[in-house]
Amino acid sequence: MDTDVSDDRSSRARSIVAELGVSENVRLAEELVSEALGLIADQPDTLDLKIATAALTEMRDAYAMFAPYKDRRKVAIFGSARTNADDPLYGLTRRLAKTLADRGWMAVTGAGPGIMQAGMEGAGRENSIGVSIRLPFETGANSIIAGDAKHVSMKYFFTRKLMLIKESQGFVCLPGGFGTLDEMFELLTLTQTGKGVPVPIVLLDAPGDPYWEGVDTFVREQLIARGLVSATDVGLYTITNSCDVAAHIIDDFYANYDSVRYVGNHLVVRMRQGPDATQLAELNERFGHLVASGTIERAEPFKIERRDDDRVELDRISFVFAKRGYSDLVAMIRVINGYVSSS
Repeated sequence: MDTDVSDDRSSRARSIVAELGVSENVRLAEELVSEALGLIADQPDTLDLKIATAALTEMRDAYAMFAPYKDRRKVAIFGSARTNADDPLYGLTRRLAKTLADRGWMAVTGAGPGIMQAGMEGAGRENSIGVSIRLPFETGANSIIAGDAKHVSMKYFFTRKLMLIKESQGFVCLPGGFGTLDEMFELLTLTQTGKGVPVPIVLLDAPGDPYWEGVDTFVREQLIARGLVSATDVGLYTITNSCDVAAHIIDDFYANYDSVRYVGNHLVVRMRQGPDATQLAELNERFGHLVASGTIERAEPFKIERRDDDRVELDRISFVFAKRGYSDLVAMIRVINGYVSSS
């Protein structure tokens, strides 16, 4: 790319951002405007430009819709749109969503019929968020969320999945078809590769229905046996047929653990109660293989965390992360969650 052209585009971007009065994340805003100008200058064909424009529009709409609820814990519920109200899975989903709503969770679903509607019925309209997909054979959002400000409609599956996963801190997958399996496996892929943050993932079956057991068998007998995934990757999810167990797994994941953040090469794990000396030694013994150099240590908030006022009141540990073994990172979080009860 011509350096003069790039510099001119960057200058225009700075001017536009300044004119808009942007005062936060200025550099990122300038990059976004610069790339948009570059895309237009590339003169892509009509379809490419339509895709880029629609995707950005949908993301903007979704960001605005989710913004008022950024401080609420949200659980995404995936499952078939074809599940009827008399199916045991429907009642199971409704009970689970109600249980979680009673514990302060909002339910995020694809806003369609079947399992999605069951989740919203259980959580109630006030605790439901819908991210629907526009399909020729579906009429729109279900009756629970239709017309609510907590609903957004999308054209593309990839933007829809982005918002469902990005905005949720827990996930429950009920049996479903290609779409449900796509969502479940993408969620596992993001967690396995570190493209997503550690989260609790529950695969919920109805009693006597071995749907997810069959998927787990496939993972173990085909993927693990062929060396296509690691044996520890099955630790990324939990299979159960109990609403109480499912709700406990989602809730308990945040019993002490709060969040993670990368600061340079360091992974910072924030929690309400940090490890004592004995517990810290145990973390290093059990999870030292996650460390590229040095050890797992208690830490004070990093400068950038203080600048962003990012969970600075919490205890934290940090280490130079080897960026592999993300399923073991999930296992480490489960150990951290035991500190409160053991104190």
